[in-house]
Amino acid sequence: MKTRITELLGIRYPVLSPGMTYVSNADLVAAVSNAGGLGILAVGHLTADETRAEIRRTRTLTEKPFGVGVALIMPGAARNAEIAIEEKVAVLNFSLGKGDWICERVHAYGGKVLATVVNEKHAQAAERSGVDGLIVTGHEAAAHGGDVTSLVLIPAIRRISGLPIIATGGFGTGGGLVAALALGADAIAMGTRFATATESPVHANTKKMVTEKSVSETLYSPNFDGMPCRVMKTPSAIKATAKPLSLPRAAFKALQAANELGRPLLSIVRDVLKQGLMQTLQLAYFGAATLQLRRAILDGDHEKGVQLIGQVQGLVRDVVPVDVIMQRIMQEADQALADVSAHFSPASSRTIPEVEHGNA
Repeated sequence: MKTRITELLGIRYPVLSPGMTYVSNADLVAAVSNAGGLGILAVGHLTADETRAEIRRTRTLTEKPFGVGVALIMPGAARNAEIAIEEKVAVLNFSLGKGDWICERVHAYGGKVLATVVNEKHAQAAERSGVDGLIVTGHEAAAHGGDVTSLVLIPAIRRISGLPIIATGGFGTGGGLVAALALGADAIAMGTRFATATESPVHANTKKMVTEKSVSETLYSPNFDGMPCRVMKTPSAIKATAKPLSLPRAAFKALQAANELGRPLLSIVRDVLKQGLMQTLQLAYFGAATLQLRRAILDGDHEKGVQLIGQVQGLVRDVVPVDVIMQRIMQEADQALADVSAHFSPASSRTIPEVEHGNA
């Protein structure tokens, strides 16, 4: 299947695995790229040295293109982006910040830049910065999806942008891929589906829970980490999203998490001083959520942990290798195309109704 994204990124299939904190490590990223898609490393939780090591480890596992994702609002993100640029990664994906300088430097060595956006305003800003493509994140997505569902958001951004679009949020099947292409996208990104793959570092307990949950068993609330965020519905998640964190409590929990993770207080203060007031407040909320994420993702602890998850969890029913997922997606896409075609008679026998200009 050829699309503008497969041509742009040099991949076989229009399917990506987004950068998921604690999930998108070298093993998962390489598996997705080897299977014909594009894996994107998550490095927001890594130091600069760890980021470089993970990029180099990924290169030992695949000769195919892969990407690195950075959320520019986070402390250390700019330095991690610098490391990715020094390592000349094929694709750099940024979000939550201005990426003009990233585009300039990545393009200098022939790499590509993708921006993650959740609305039209962000898409236009990203296009002005010089990105090569957009990862458009709908309301159904895990973590920080937008306010608008993919069904509406993708065509809305297609209407205002000529850039290649990767649709994410609600995609985990071949039928979803065909639907995304029909809406104007050029590829899909599947976080929840790849997070449950055999190669994913997500704990077995958590993967099992995903396969047992329905599409309606998620929560979407700003109370978990300070931004509207989608998580798996569990007793611990209900408690974590019941009411907003106060700033003092968020700051205390963030420092507690940093101490438990072995991050020096001085480095945190130095990073925070580089941020503005609003970003500093947001970072406190992010930090407060860190330990709960790790407990669910890596330890399988859902009494204290909270799992980021998309609504598409209800369509995931098994834990299988990435290559099996990829081949299944493409087979389902073929079947979906055949099913859609069966509903249409030859074009010569159809009458197209006249529509007044300006009306849909």
